[in-house]
This record gives sequence, C-alpha cells and structure tokens, in this order.
Amino acid sequence: MCGITGWWNKNEKIDHELFFTMRDTLIHRGPDGFGSYFSYDDKFALGHRRLSFLDLSDAATQPLSNEDNSIWLTINGEIYNYKELREILETKNHVFKSQTDSEVILHAYEEWGTDMINMLEGMFAFGLWDEKKQKLILARDKFGIKPLYYYLKNEQIIFGSEIKAIVKNPEVHRELNYTAICEYFIYRYIPSPNTIFENIFKIKPAHFIEVDSNLKITATEYFKLSVENQKYSCKKLVKEIDELLRKSVKIHIRSDVPIGSFLSGGYDSSSIVKYFSEFEKGFNTYTIGFEDWENSEHKYAEIVAKKYNTHHHTEILDSTSLDILNDLMYYYDEPIADISIIPTYLVSKLASQHNKAVLSGEGADELFAGYTWHREYLWHITKAQIKDSKKWKWDLPINNFDVDSYSKAMAMGSFDMVELKELLNPELQKYIPKDCSEFYRHYYDESTEVPKRFQIIDIKCFMGELVLPKIDRASMANSLEVRVPFLNSEICNKMLSLKPATYFDKKKQKVVLQKILKKDLPSEIINRKKQGFTGPDKYYMDFDWYRKNLENSQLVSNGIINKTAIDNYLENKDHWRLWKIAVLEKWFKIWIKTEND
Repeated sequence: MCGITGWWNKNEKIDHELFFTMRDTLIHRGPDGFGSYFSYDDKFALGHRRLSFLDLSDAATQPLSNEDNSIWLTINGEIYNYKELREILETKNHVFKSQTDSEVILHAYEEWGTDMINMLEGMFAFGLWDEKKQKLILARDKFGIKPLYYYLKNEQIIFGSEIKAIVKNPEVHRELNYTAICEYFIYRYIPSPNTIFENIFKIKPAHFIEVDSNLKITATEYFKLSVENQKYSCKKLVKEIDELLRKSVKIHIRSDVPIGSFLSGGYDSSSIVKYFSEFEKGFNTYTIGFEDWENSEHKYAEIVAKKYNTHHHTEILDSTSLDILNDLMYYYDEPIADISIIPTYLVSKLASQHNKAVLSGEGADELFAGYTWHREYLWHITKAQIKDSKKWKWDLPINNFDVDSYSKAMAMGSFDMVELKELLNPELQKYIPKDCSEFYRHYYDESTEVPKRFQIIDIKCFMGELVLPKIDRASMANSLEVRVPFLNSEICNKMLSLKPATYFDKKKQKVVLQKILKKDLPSEIINRKKQGFTGPDKYYMDFDWYRKNLENSQLVSNGIINKTAIDNYLENKDHWRLWKIAVLEKWFKIWIKTEND
C-alpha cells in the first residue's frame, strides 16, 4: 500500500521542492521508499510513497512507465488478479520489467484503454498520465477501499491519496464547505463527491475521471451493482461461497512479506482466519478488548485463535484512549464520527508492530445482510418488549424498510432540519438541505426485496463512505495495509443476484457464514449475538470529557455552531450528538487553526 499525489499546472512550471514536500506528507502511507516523475515541460508531476509487498527491488519503484516512457503510473493498492492479467498481456507481446502487480495496469491500458479498469480485481486508487494524448486518468476501485481526492481551480489540478497532500500547497486555501458540514452532522461523514473543503472533491467508488488538456473532467461509473432475484438452493450457495471465499483469501495473501489478520471472534473475521489457516500456519492475529466489559471481544477472539493455532495479540483499552482523538483528526483529514475510529486505529497500531499487512472482514455484513437494521426492528428488542408493546400499544422502532427507517437506524444522534437549525449559527442555516436523507434516497429502490434494498444503500453509503475510509486512515496512519477478502466482485455479484430468502433468516445472523463455521467452532461463537466494533456505552459517555473539550469551543467562537446547543446536549446527557460535535471540534483545531503554520 502506498501514498500517491500529482500536480498538473497549465500556466506555470512546478516547484519541485514544494512537490516533494506535498508527496512526503504521505510518508505514513509509504515509509519504504519514494519517487517522482516530471514531464519534459515541468508542468506535470507524479509522486509516490512506497509500502512494499511484491517485488521489493528497485525495479518496482514508482512512478512506473511503459517501454517508451509515454505512459506513467502512480498507484496506491493491490491488484489481486495481476498474474492472470499478466499472462494474457504477455501473449500479446507486452514486455514486463518488474514482478510487481502495478505494472500490469500500464500494459493493460496500452492494450484495452480505460476498459481495463473494470478488469482489475483488487483495491486501488491510481493516477495514469498519457503523455501523447495529454490526458490524466484518476480511478478508484469498485467498492471504494482506497481513497482519492482532487483539487481543481486556477488552471491546475492536484490529486492525492489524502487531502493533506493537496492543502500542503499554499495556493490551495482551506475554505470550509458549509453544505458538507451539514452533511457531516446528518450522516456522520461527508458523502462523495463533496469534501469538507471547497474546490476539493472525492472521486466516487467504482468511478474514474479523465482530465483532458483543457482540464475538462469527464466522469465515468465503470462498475454497477447488478441486482437480481434468482431462486437458489441455500445448500448450493453455501458450497459456492465456501469456495469463493477460500479462493479470495488465497489471492489476498499473495505477498513477499508476512501477512496477519484482525480477529474479533465474530463470523466475519473468524471466517477469514479459518481459510487463512488452510494455506499458512502460525500467522499473527490481533484483537482489541475493553476493560470491565462483559461483552469485550477479546475473550471470543482467543477461542478462535486457539482453534486455528495463530500467534494471538491482544490490547485492552480504558477510557484514557479517548485522548488520541487529537492525533486521529490529523490522519483522517475529514471528520468521521463513527464511534469505532479509536479502537480501529489502536488495533491497527498493535498489528503494525509485527506485520505490514493484515486481512479484515469488512464487507461481510453488507453482502450477507448481517446488520441489525436488516431486521424487523431497528435495534435489539426482546420478546418481552414486543409482547408488552402489543399489550400496552407502545411504539417500538419498527423497520418499514424505507428511507426514513434507514436514516433512523444510521443516525446515532439524529440531526434533521429542526435539529440543525438549533445547532448552527443563523448565518449558516441557508446551507441546511431540504432533504436530510437525500444521499440514501439516491440509492434506494422500493422495488427491490427486503432486506436487499438496505444492502444496496449499505454498500454505496455506509460501507463506501464511512467503513472503508475509516479503516484506510486508521491502518495507513500506522503504515499498515488492510486487505478485505469479502470485497470480491464474484462474491458480490453472486449474493446480489439471489432472492434474500436464500441467505437471510430473521432469527439467525448471516446463515451462510454460520453454516460454513458451524462444524469448526464452538456454540459460544456460533450463537454469539451480533456486535459492532465499538466498546461499552460508558466509554463514550464521559460527560466531564465532553465538557472539558468543548468548554472553549472554536466552532462556537468561529460562528459555526451555537453554544446553547452544546449546553443543551450536556444537560440532557446526549452523548451521541456531543460525540459528533467533539470530533468536528478536534478536526477544526488541527486543520483550520493551523492554516498559516
């Protein structure tokens, strides 16, 4: 895994020293080496920071070029089917100078043009420069595992793996995007293509953009989710998924350095470790636990680790770990208010002490309908509560599988139009959207069967915009690559082609994975209730911590939010909304306060 950046200035030659500084803001993404390319007229540059896995020689140093130096590439990612593509390309007389997976992209582009992007199986974000056509191509993988940002203004385009590489250029002013701030409070993240800054954009997952010699941008969605409703035997599906996962894990552990795995003791990571153990013995596994919490995952992870004979590593957290939020906001560039950002960062830090890459189970809940909001009720409700609700006619959070239900499930401290008016300074209220579920609504299709209509939104919104960026930043902050075998186009296409009745059971979680694991793992793992990677509620309910960190709020002093809103949330012990404010406050202090540093 690596960090990439590039700069195309139509009017002036590029300052090499400044470009090197921009590139090296990404050293955490690639501490193993670096490289740069400058065009003959010095108006275009590509930069690369390397975290090496395949072909550790200098031949794999990026940016890479083709034989006549007319096409250049800088890429962040892994192409898992590179061997298969290379074999095809070699039959077409393409000559390779390295053993790296990245070089495949250069020759594939020569052979098939941009059609080759959909042929790539892996996680990637890349910049490809076609010198003869004076064209820049920026692309992200099908699921959005790897990030890519760009700035477009004043006859120049600058791109990078992270925003920090872009804003290091003094010509890029950190102008807040107030519409994006509203979106942050609504969704817990800022949906693509917006970012927290004006004139800086995210390339959407499964998209590439072409930038011509006039800096005109053409965006293309090269991969779309194919949703069908086929009848299928569950028994047959279990057998097929078993083979597809085994194949995916095998291809994900290709590396010239050792690979480890995250392990929570849940179905997703346990499945990954099971298949991993078929190909390799004694690899490292990593878990985060929480002190004085009966649901701490570490005790379940230890059971699975013992079963598959891994070298297991555990770290137990206490409330003091909240203080690393300051560091996280530097690495995240944009505010993400998911409550698991801290344990995700710390388990990545733990793993980085022993491995350069790990496997992880992201994508399983989306593809196998494993979230609590895929069920009749939006969160866990006991049978006794259901019985009492019917008797006394109480309102319960019933899931109607509509956009409003999804918004309610995802909010974790809802900010609708009314709440945003209470929160934001009156001068900023013109930026509040009329529809506070617009992003979800874009991907919602009522004609799709339950719960698949939510699975689609999960993949495009929750996973693509929150889960994957969260783990990318947390891991790369520690120079650790995270590989996600569930996010394989074959597995995705198979699951989305089926009637939900084939793989979804209201009374059981992820029945396909359960059947795969049942013969290997004890009942305490198989019958364990679904649990997110969060920690105990008390961990996020330290109101003295909120009071201390928001007492002299720069969001308030800079006229963004109202102090009365903070006081109200403190009085009402509203820790979810306070968490969102605290995350933005920490981000603001790092990225706006230091603008002229």
